[in-house]
Amino acid sequence: MMRAGANKGASGENAIIHSIGNVQLITGPLSIVLANSMMGELTGDIARAVTTSKVKKVLLPLGFESIDLVGVEKEPIPHMILKLVDRIKTSMPPPR
Repeated sequence: MMRAGANKGASGENAIIHSIGNVQLITGPLSIVLANSMMGELTGDIARAVTTSKVKKVLLPLGFESIDLVGVEKEPIPHMILKLVDRIKTSMPPPR
């Protein structure tokens, strides 16, 4: 985050759980709602914080080794990201 030009950066379970209440939208792979996903990096507490957050979530069907998602087309990641960006644009209120 810092290398990309952010003013602040944090990592780890507590930083995610603490910060999630200050966001307008959550986006990422669908695995962010699954405890122990991402090779165990995503804890149950993080998954719970994401799923119980009242904000809109726009998720990509990525990163599953033992889960098959039925009814989801397999597409190249760049195509999915373009669709994700379009969905975010239509989901977010216009800037003030």
